[in-house]
Amino acid sequence: MNHILIDLALELGKLIAIAVVVLVFMLVAVLYLVLKLRWVIGRIQSRLGPNRTGPWGVFQTVADALKLFQKEDVIPRAADRWLFTIAPALVFIPAYLVYVVIPFGEGLTARSMNVGIMYITAISSVSIIGIVVAGWASNNKWSLLGAFRGAAQLVAYEVPIILAVIVPVLICGSLDLDKIVVSQAGGFWHWNLFTGWFMAPIAFLMLVIAGLAEINTTPFDIMEAESELVAGFNTEFSGMKFALFFLAEFAEAFTLSAIIVTLFLGGYQPPLHILGGQLSGLAFSAVSLVWFMIKCWLLVVFIMWVRSTLPRVRIDQLMNLSWKALIPTGLANLLVTGAYVVFWMPK
Repeated sequence: MNHILIDLALELGKLIAIAVVVLVFMLVAVLYLVLKLRWVIGRIQSRLGPNRTGPWGVFQTVADALKLFQKEDVIPRAADRWLFTIAPALVFIPAYLVYVVIPFGEGLTARSMNVGIMYITAISSVSIIGIVVAGWASNNKWSLLGAFRGAAQLVAYEVPIILAVIVPVLICGSLDLDKIVVSQAGGFWHWNLFTGWFMAPIAFLMLVIAGLAEINTTPFDIMEAESELVAGFNTEFSGMKFALFFLAEFAEAFTLSAIIVTLFLGGYQPPLHILGGQLSGLAFSAVSLVWFMIKCWLLVVFIMWVRSTLPRVRIDQLMNLSWKALIPTGLANLLVTGAYVVFWMPK
């Protein structure tokens, strides 16, 4: 009996330690992403970014976080207090839980699952509920309109995302993210982006476009169209409740990059074998983590580049792109991929 209790205590302690590590990484990554976004936008738009708070302005996001901690938590009198309080958590927690199955390096997956892709698509869909709850609980017609419009956007772009991620799953023959990464070892020419004929590049492009819409990034930031809906579903939120919505949004930017890297760009595998592929054990774990972070960082910079360059599209253009372009293309691409896997792909 004592052995069972000790084993349970050790397992619980391990789970808590993993949860804390993932949460700390997420918070630090978001602080850096916010700062990097300001620097990138400043450089692209030929103006200064943060340069006052700390050396080179590196403490600007820390100062912003402290400011939000000190702001008053205001709840509208007519709001549903219980739903209003849990709505930010319903948006933040799924963005946090997705990191559990991301393979950051060799042996650096918090919890490996043989249905990792299904887990990601299922967990990420929960945030839609949080957005609708936030708009409804605010008892504000503008917030409610913003929530419905945001939910319509997320539902519309969940479909092309799923159609895109199925392509590398078919090519690799597994839903396990770790196995998908391992199958891309040996050099960049083994990455899924380059091994699936023209179907993989189409799926890659679909995932990038639909992913930008899913994480509410320009040119698809309809959910916070200030000129139309006074900031959308989160109009009535302040303080840390407001911060949780944007913490989830910036965390999802890194999550999107990590998913794209894992499925199409070799994950933590180096682009050439001589750049760390010959190592093993802890040495390869360290090198693989570095390569994974470099790839994700480059994709995050690309997302920031798009965000600081393109204008916001209209809601009808947003929906037409999904239902009339991405979804038909994804279905046709999936059909051709299935035929390729069955009849032509080397076994």
